[in-house]
Amino acid sequence: MINVYPSTHPLVRHKLTKLRDEHTEPKKFRELVRELAALLTYEATIDLATRRVQVQTPMAGTQGDYLEEKIGLIPILRAGLGMVEGVWELMPSAEVWHIGMYRDERTLKPVAYYNKLPVQPTVAVCLILDPMLATGGSAVACVDILKQWGVTKIKFVGLIAAPEGIQRLHGAHPDVPIHIAAIDDHLNEHGYIIPGLGDAGDRLFGT
Repeated sequence: MINVYPSTHPLVRHKLTKLRDEHTEPKKFRELVRELAALLTYEATIDLATRRVQVQTPMAGTQGDYLEEKIGLIPILRAGLGMVEGVWELMPSAEVWHIGMYRDERTLKPVAYYNKLPVQPTVAVCLILDPMLATGGSAVACVDILKQWGVTKIKFVGLIAAPEGIQRLHGAHPDVPIHIAAIDDHLNEHGYIIPGLGDAGDRLFGT
């Protein structure tokens, strides 16, 4: 599948299995989400631009690389919040901008209720963070907002995706890479991913 990158890393598969388990309590669930977010972001950021710099070690001068592009993290509220800390541990200078959406349980369509983006873009690369790519509606709406904001380099980083969500996001934005831990089987009649892991937000926040 073009521009879709399910992880094959053993650590990702191991942690995702624990995450799926219905007996995993919220504290452990939150830890696993943070760890998986960091692992998936490591894979998603392999092509970030860098610039060569000269540094002095205790022994000699040498050349190295610093990140050239400024990174923005865009967690889709509320479940995306659980992924921020894991990514921040890798990139503590990344900016975080919140976009709030919820899925209308009757129509399964996204409803935007919060947008804290400044008038002009302050970052070059945006990582959309959302554990579940289910119907794909929220992801498409978020990319729409970011492109209207003026950002052209956008990536989606999630934990589990349904084929329906991948198809919808790529149908609207084929240029946006999708980095996930796994592609599941399908959506049920209520728009939940099967086998999935249940409601990520509820399991994160113990509600």
